[in-house]
Amino acid sequence: MTERAGVVIIGGGINGTGIAYHLAKKGYTDVVVLEKGYLGCGASGRNGGGIRQQWSTKENITLAMESTRMFEKLPDELDTEIEFEQGGYLVLAFTNEEVAQFKKNVKLQNDLGLKSSFISPEEARDIVPELNIAKVMAATFNGTDGTIYPFPVIYGYARAARKMGVDIREHTTVTDMVTEGSTIKTVKTDKGNIEADTVVNAAGGWSAGIAKMAGVELPNRPYRHEIMVTEPFKRFLTPMVISFQHGIYFSQSRHGNVVGGIGNPHEEQGINQRSSLWFMRTMAKTLTDLVPRFSAVNMIRQWAGLYDTTPDAQPILGEVPEVDRFFQVNGFSGHGFMVSPMVDKVTAELILGETPSMNIDRLMVTRFEGMDLEMEYSVVG
Repeated sequence: MTERAGVVIIGGGINGTGIAYHLAKKGYTDVVVLEKGYLGCGASGRNGGGIRQQWSTKENITLAMESTRMFEKLPDELDTEIEFEQGGYLVLAFTNEEVAQFKKNVKLQNDLGLKSSFISPEEARDIVPELNIAKVMAATFNGTDGTIYPFPVIYGYARAARKMGVDIREHTTVTDMVTEGSTIKTVKTDKGNIEADTVVNAAGGWSAGIAKMAGVELPNRPYRHEIMVTEPFKRFLTPMVISFQHGIYFSQSRHGNVVGGIGNPHEEQGINQRSSLWFMRTMAKTLTDLVPRFSAVNMIRQWAGLYDTTPDAQPILGEVPEVDRFFQVNGFSGHGFMVSPMVDKVTAELILGETPSMNIDRLMVTRFEGMDLEMEYSVVG
């Protein structure tokens, strides 16, 4: 049996559920969200919950700033506790190149209205007294950055969207798409077919494969990134601490657990969500080098998720030239959750033919066609 829907959203993570929610808020509920597993089973539910506005490109800074403002209002909007702790982000520099880049970053951030600061190693230690600053050359800090618990946001969006009439289907795998000319006619799933006027590709690490079903080539590539959590102990760490040089990030939750991850520079592309001994050893060594106090803490669980990575480490948003009404919301390079509120709002506006709240022309897939790309340098891992 073939069904019909105005909008089919592929992917039940933060963007899939968020776009559905924003469409429903605007009164458009002829929407079906398809998730091959459970909601948030991909990167949305496997990330460290960081919310950072300290980026190196105008687009990412703007998306993150607007998203942070939206996150601040979300508990009341969704009537859900999302554990949004704005303890700041402390970003460490270990090389002369990083110091120079950080100064550029802070100037751009300040010009756009973000009150980030370029600080000395000693000032960084004032923020985190247990920090080993022997090799730290400088740092940046912004106090409105923070951390969030991902699942209440995802399920809060889903619950609200369903209440307004959106159809969200878990354990439903997209198997193919039928196109005629430049139009997607049907989305095929293992539970039946759905004719659609508009299709949204919010499939994260699987987005390039989804795009191929419609004859579209995306430059996205999936890479495994691993993460861990420790046993809880008395909280002493307020901000999220990150180092691009080491590819590491870590924070301490309100419950006392340390949550953090580190990237493997030799990781091969592909769908791989297994855990490795390399990660455990490297994470433990790097973490205890930076904060020696962590040497007495036990790691209790590790897991992995996928970075959906683009050549310039910036997302792909909007329609593609080859296929009408085929919207991309992917390629976030491991940082999609933190910019999701604004991304989801803008995508809903574009779907409905409204003037978007932010111009996304520089984030469309056409930027990869022979243009000089503007790299996002502030990427962990």
